[in-house]
Amino acid sequence: MRLLPLMTISLAAVVLSSGAFAQDDRYVLEKSGDGFVRMDRKTGEMSTCAQDGASLVCKLAADERTAYQDEIDRLQQDMKVLDERVAKLENSLASRLESTLPSEEEFQKGLGYMERFLRSFRDTVQGFDKEPMSQGGSAGPDKT
Repeated sequence: MRLLPLMTISLAAVVLSSGAFAQDDRYVLEKSGDGFVRMDRKTGEMSTCAQDGASLVCKLAADERTAYQDEIDRLQQDMKVLDERVAKLENSLASRLESTLPSEEEFQKGLGYMERFLRSFRDTVQGFDKEPMSQGGSAGPDKT
């Protein structure tokens, strides 16, 4: 029974010291449960390794980082589509508003009509204040 853990540790040491794994300490091998976990320091990819007879067999582990990157890529694509849609809507709204707004000349003409109307209305109201009441009443309120 003691021979299996000792063989596993010695196998890991052999694997780490071999040329494939000794390239600039690219990989890190850590004991995990019944096997090992190998991490690529360059890419961050994780592999699970198990002893199969006299050799160590490694399989690429499900990497959450890849799933996150896929989600980030999807969201960035969605944002790009939404940005294009917003720009298109803003451009169409602006062009519709510009086409319905009056020109400066039309605005000044409308403003002139409004000024004449308000002056005429003011004069009419002031005329009511100056007129005496025609039915024999006094111009002011009754005081008792």
